[in-house]
Amino acid sequence: MNEAPRPPRRVGDTSPTADDLLPRVARGDEDAFGALYDLVAPQVFGVVCRVLRNPSHAEEVSQEVFVEIWRTASRFDPSRGSVRTWATTLAHRRAVDRVRSEQASTDRERRAAAGDKSPAYDQVVEEVTASLEQEQVRRCLGSLTDLQRQAVTLAYYVGYNYREVAEVLGANLATVKTRMRDGLIRLRDCIGGLELGAPR
Repeated sequence: MNEAPRPPRRVGDTSPTADDLLPRVARGDEDAFGALYDLVAPQVFGVVCRVLRNPSHAEEVSQEVFVEIWRTASRFDPSRGSVRTWATTLAHRRAVDRVRSEQASTDRERRAAAGDKSPAYDQVVEEVTASLEQEQVRRCLGSLTDLQRQAVTLAYYVGYNYREVAEVLGANLATVKTRMRDGLIRLRDCIGGLELGAPR
């Protein structure tokens, strides 16, 4: 599998990229971790803030993301994408998990207040169905090329538009649009009629 495209460096720029820094972070280099934080923190916070829409909660979840990056840096697989893509994907997952956790807590409190001790059958069915659908989507994403998978993930899981996806991947805008269109066609055929609207 070919390595994912990386954003081009400016001429004369010798500062390390996120992809340069993560192997050092995996070896426990705290200075490299600080430099990596400075590079990707704005994107991580932006992704989390889009989901949570609460800056103080977003700061908390962003810190959790960086703790996870520090702990799991050695397991990062560069063949599956860039460090920036990985970090923003972790951020999105953490933010969505927070939303689901808070919603589940609110639902439990509401049921307790109403004196309802019986299991919520509809909720269980909905959660199981959603889990099966997510597993199918993950399996189908694995059938895409690196660029297709990264572009689709950034657009539909992180919420980036075409231009933002192109900037993160360091790819030509027209190429990103073409790869995303081809990727969505393959996903639709794999999943079977899934409706995915185009990003802005």
